[in-house]
Amino acid sequence: MDAGGARGKQKSDINVTPLIDIVLVLLIVFIVMVPGLDKATKVVVPQVVVQTKVTPPDPNNILIQMDQDGILTLQQDKIDAQGLKDRLPEAVMLQPLNYRKVFLKVDEDVKFQAMVDVLDAIRVASNTAKKKSLELPDKFLGQDGGDVKVAVTLRKRPAAVAPVS
Repeated sequence: MDAGGARGKQKSDINVTPLIDIVLVLLIVFIVMVPGLDKATKVVVPQVVVQTKVTPPDPNNILIQMDQDGILTLQQDKIDAQGLKDRLPEAVMLQPLNYRKVFLKVDEDVKFQAMVDVLDAIRVASNTAKKKSLELPDKFLGQDGGDVKVAVTLRKRPAAVAPVS
């Protein structure tokens, strides 16, 4: 090992022997550790299924439609507001207790208060059906809407297209 350069001066070269020792130790450590790190979990990616035919609506779901004139339709039958309040609890009772759903389709020109009245009728029907199915006294029924889930959609009329002349 040469400690000095020409005429007794210090040498400015780096001693690479300790560096090589450290690199070899790290290489051995990584070689030993790599097989232990390969603990991957097999993942099954769901396949996308393209459905070409339209499925008919579920008969267990209740569909209420409200057109621009405020005319109500329960399933396929035209009905007035009082008839809805009378027939809806019976229809809700036919659904399973924790899976009760009502779909409300409202035309965009319907007044907001008319839609709120229908939602209130659904809430009352839900409470009535819940009371009958569980046979609870009135004091245990709150004003929370019962157990019926309501999905409201807004039907927009297509925009009128001016004829091209």
